[in-house]
Amino acid sequence: MPAQSATWTYAIDETALPEGAMAPAYPSGVNLVIARVEGLVYAVSGCCAHMGCPLFTGSLAGHILTCPCHDWKFDVRTGRFLAAPEIGLAVYATKSEDGKVYVNLGQGGSPR
Repeated sequence: MPAQSATWTYAIDETALPEGAMAPAYPSGVNLVIARVEGLVYAVSGCCAHMGCPLFTGSLAGHILTCPCHDWKFDVRTGRFLAAPEIGLAVYATKSEDGKVYVNLGQGGSPR
């Protein structure tokens, strides 16, 4: 089976994502949270795996994204729920070019 090609879609300007911050993004209508931690950019589903709460209204401490509704904590690097790693958020590859952040929507958004 041939490898699936990357489908890179613009998500957010780099200037809108300072170090240690996160922001909502909706590339091609996909609800994401984009975060910058230690110089790297991560993209995960924008809805909590528990009850679908909007994660961009939560908090980010290091690599840990905390849901605002029930304090579920997820690692933005892997999408995994810290209390039960079998539960997770969809994770998307990112790249930066010319001051813009792109996400790979073609990878299926599987947890890492």
